Amino acid sequence: MLSINIENISTQDLQNYLHYAIAPRPICLASTIDGNGSVNLSPFSFFNLFSTNPPICVFSPARRVRDNTTKHTLENLHQVPECVINIVNYDMVQQVSLSSVEYPAGINEFIKSGLTELPSEIVRPPRVSESPVQLECVVNDIINLGETHGAGNLVIAEIKVIHINETVMGADGKIDQEKMDLVARLGGDWYCRVTADNLFKVAKPNRNIGIGVDAIPYSIRNSKILSGNDLGKLGNVTALPGQADIDAYVQNDDIKELFDATIGDSQTRELQLHLKAKELLNHNMVDDAWKVLLAE
Repeated sequence: MLSINIENISTQDLQNYLHYAIAPRPICLASTIDGNGSVNLSPFSFFNLFSTNPPICVFSPARRVRDNTTKHTLENLHQVPECVINIVNYDMVQQVSLSSVEYPAGINEFIKSGLTELPSEIVRPPRVSESPVQLECVVNDIINLGETHGAGNLVIAEIKVIHINETVMGADGKIDQEKMDLVARLGGDWYCRVTADNLFKVAKPNRNIGIGVDAIPYSIRNSKILSGNDLGKLGNVTALPGQADIDAYVQNDDIKELFDATIGDSQTRELQLHLKAKELLNHNMVDDAWKVLLAE
């Protein structure tokens, strides 16, 4: 494994390693305004949700690695501590990228990028009409992390009003994750797109107390077939199936055929059982996978 002491590399190289490794990062398209009323629009991938009550987002207009200058967004926020965080989806990502161009102060990136200004309700900066979710925020604090190239400035933004486009809402009145079509930043010029075909669910382990991977029998825990993700699913159950349930399950035709085909060959039987369990786990049929793995 490559080990790097950050004191021995340049800030540029450090940025490259971190941007590629700590990803994907959601994008904050921040609209701000200066003391003279000039609007600025700029994206930031040093961004996330940090609190629900109070509702707090944090993003960081870092000092430029190239020349250690600060960004207009940061300067605006010191003058007018308000912003709108506009969430970015695929339909607008190219325009968002265009808004990151370092235009001179006073140039309105809404105009340059072709994005549409929409008046906010309680803050002065405008919203981005094309954004599926727009968060009107007041800035509670700006924390300066340093004065050197690449140093961040943490903008603590408290959400006051949320605007959600009806097109991303589901029948239950909540945001439908599949409809958001979000994008996120990776390293260099790379982005990623969150589409329905690459979404998946992971059962929350804090709903119940799982048995843990350490409670999985040794032969299963050290399987050559099952992955760490498979073991994580198996360890998230609260209890193992009872013998009666296992005996009933192995009466299924495919399991009976597997047992008949491996009579006298315990090694092959275990391999086939683990392959069958992995197939079930891939379909999130965890209880059935356990029944297969515990079958005798």
